[in-house]
Amino acid sequence: MNRLLTPRFLTNTLMAATLAVASAAAWAQDTVVYHINDAAESALGTLRNIKNHLDTDPAAKITLVAHAQGVDFLMEGAKDKNGGAYAGPVSALKSRGVTFEICEITLKNRNLKREQFIQEADFTPSGVVRLTKLQKMGYAYIKP
Repeated sequence: MNRLLTPRFLTNTLMAATLAVASAAAWAQDTVVYHINDAAESALGTLRNIKNHLDTDPAAKITLVAHAQGVDFLMEGAKDKNGGAYAGPVSALKSRGVTFEICEITLKNRNLKREQFIQEADFTPSGVVRLTKLQKMGYAYIKP
């Protein structure tokens, strides 16, 4: 029997082709992490950047990691310098697939509780470690 027509060879070839197609699809999607450590200086602009990013590339997978004073805009009732609530834009971006992650070390250091944050927020044990891991996974790093 011809080696190229054996069931094992055909199965292995099909599996390799399937993996290649899946890998190509994964590479087609941009993965990006936005970093905020000072909400007063950069939260509003960062939210605008993320919206613009998704308007241009709707398939992008975006994670925002906040620590230190960067977590403040994700707190219940937080408002920007113009008096606009951050909750609306965050909710809109969350519905588009953006993940918002808050550093739990910051919570401990600032004596904050999870209950003080909007429901769209997720938590990560360490913001800096999370940023490192995402970058090692190939995420582009953006710090507006």
